[in-house]
Order: sequence, then structure tokens, then C-alpha cells
Amino acid sequence: MRMRTPRGTDLLHDPRRNKSTAFNEKEREALGLLGLLPEGIDDLDTQLRRALAQLDGKTTDLERYIYLSQLQDTDETLFYRVLMSDPARFMPIVYTPTVGEACQKFGHLFRRPRGLYLSIKRKSRLREILRNWPERDVRCIVVTSGERILGLGDLGANGMGIPIGKLALYTAAGGVPPQYTLPVLIDAGTNNETLLSDPLYLGLKQNRISADELDEFVDEFVAGVESVFPGALIQFEDWAGADAIRLLERYRDRVDPSKIIARSVWRKGMETAEDLLTDLPDEG
Repeated sequence: MRMRTPRGTDLLHDPRRNKSTAFNEKEREALGLLGLLPEGIDDLDTQLRRALAQLDGKTTDLERYIYLSQLQDTDETLFYRVLMSDPARFMPIVYTPTVGEACQKFGHLFRRPRGLYLSIKRKSRLREILRNWPERDVRCIVVTSGERILGLGDLGANGMGIPIGKLALYTAAGGVPPQYTLPVLIDAGTNNETLLSDPLYLGLKQNRISADELDEFVDEFVAGVESVFPGALIQFEDWAGADAIRLLERYRDRVDPSKIIARSVWRKGMETAEDLLTDLPDEG
């Protein structure tokens, strides 16, 4: 069934289709945008110049990260155009090292949800929750438990910044269409007492579950993905060392291990992504 193209403010609030001031006169007339945008019409290069000027006005990389996150939520085309205008400058902002600070402050910076949060409170309902994702053709999932985020330790639900950032790199550098990607956070609690006592922390406020309980939950997640998104690749990212080793053995024949994705999944168009990912700072 062909999806209806949104119109008016619905279109402007759809980050995948929104072009903001780049909608031309004909599009504005046809899509109910007259009066909802200034009269000036930009091309993408002009929008890029404006975005770069705004980024230049920020004083820290965390502020630039927040700006780019908001741009990703409103205009994906311009977001990826900014990233690829200067990969050496912007990829360390949307991923390491800046994403580490952003994850530490994730609950305080939160503005709009992105990805799926799978809480152990929802055990036995994961297939239903996966179906809540609006895209049916998901091909690459990056999932974290948030227990070993870069070199920063257990950040719980704040670790969602890692799957979001990693998948942004795959789109920007590897040409992976963003609608095929899905960032996932498995919220199994946290042992970080600072987060548990933080009123702005958005994850489950309880200690982490046992390894056996986690394995059972991950089994349900993997089975759900195979049912709802058959053929999708699952990349486990930034799990605790013991969990990563155990899960790798458990799913070795079914899921590509973390750190292999850039060499194994996107066979075409990933050479540039591999080079850029290699040049990023070590994740620790």
C-alpha cells in the first residue's frame, strides 16, 4: 500500500521528508505550505551555509552535538549534508568523543525520543513493541545495554546515544538509508548509583538483572527481530565485557559481532565509511 505524502505542518514535522526553506514554489503550492514558510527559497548549499554559521557560533562541541541532534530530528537531508561537508570535523561530534559527554548528560539534554527502548518491565511483549516502530523494512539494528559506554562505564538508558550516533555514521559515510536503521536500548537497570539518585534519569531506577535473566530477555529480543524484521542484522555495541563474550558465543552463527559491521554488512558503498570510522578516536 502506498503511503500518503504528508501535507502542511505534518510535512514540516516529518524529518525524513521536510526540506524546510528548500521547498520550491510548486511544492509549496501543491503540499499546503503557503504561508508556513518565509517567501525566500533556498537550495541545499544555502541551507548548509546557514547551518555551518550557526554551528560556528557554538562555543563547545557538546553544544554542537545538541544542535546537530535537533537538526536530525527536523531535517535529515540537511543533517547528513552537514556531516559530509566536513567528516573530519563533524563525525567526532556526533560520535566519539563528544557522544560520551552527551551520554553522561543524556537525561538532562533529552528533547525528543529516537529509537526503541526495550525495558525488562515489558518482558514477553517485545514483539509487540518492535511492531510499534513505524518502518517495516529495517535492515540494520544497533543495540546496547548501556553497561560499558566507551570508557565511561555503566550509563544505563543514557547509552542510547551510542546506537543513534553509530547509525548516523553508517548513513553519512556509507550511504545506508536512514529508514533501514533502528537504534535500540535494552534497559535492564543500572548499577550506577549517581544515575539511580538523579531525578532526571530516564531509565529504570533499579539495579541490573542477573546474567540469566538478561540472556532470556535478549533471546526474546532476537526472536522478535527475526519475526518482525526478518533478515535484519543486529550489532551488539558497548555491552559489558562478560555479557558481550557470552552473547557472542550464543549468537555467533546468527548475528555479526560488534566491531565487524563496517567490513561485513554493507558490501557496497562502505569503503569510505570504513576509512572514516578507522580514523575516529578509540572507543576505549
